Amino acid sequence: MPAFPKRYAAIVARLRVPSGFLMVAAFAWFSAPTRRSLAVGFPVSLLGLMLRAWAAGCLAKNQQLATSGPYAYTRNPLYLGTLLVAAGLVMASRSAGLGVLCAAFFLLVYLPVIQREEQHLRRLFPEYADYADAVPAFWPRFQPRPATDPHGFRWPLYMKNQEYQAAAGFAAGVLFLVWKMLR
Repeated sequence: MPAFPKRYAAIVARLRVPSGFLMVAAFAWFSAPTRRSLAVGFPVSLLGLMLRAWAAGCLAKNQQLATSGPYAYTRNPLYLGTLLVAAGLVMASRSAGLGVLCAAFFLLVYLPVIQREEQHLRRLFPEYADYADAVPAFWPRFQPRPATDPHGFRWPLYMKNQEYQAAAGFAAGVLFLVWKMLR
């Protein structure tokens, strides 16, 4: 993963949410869905949403290093899920320009944020270095690493991490694309 200057990563972390709203506006403007594009894109997005839900239900932020569930396959399942949701929505929107924009957004915004979070986890959890050596940063491994935390998915963590907001955003995106296709 490329190293980004700390100052850049800090600025990007603050601008991630506001720039996300600009992405939504571009998505709304440039999407041109068809029945076929929806049939191809929605399952990919749904897979990403399910990965995010699974990860959020295994994550006790800043309290315990998550190594079970999807964290046994990849250190960043929430971001991988986000990438799948975005890729599926881009497929559903039938816009190559949105694909390029989403790829650039991910590279320029999410990679520095991932890097900054990793630095935070290294400071917070001494065992993170061993975990990082065994589990890839992004693309999942096929064999899970044995979990060091005894917990798996927990609904209270899913709710505490407010992952239902991603589900609501996904539902809004689906409804918008269906509406746009039908008009």
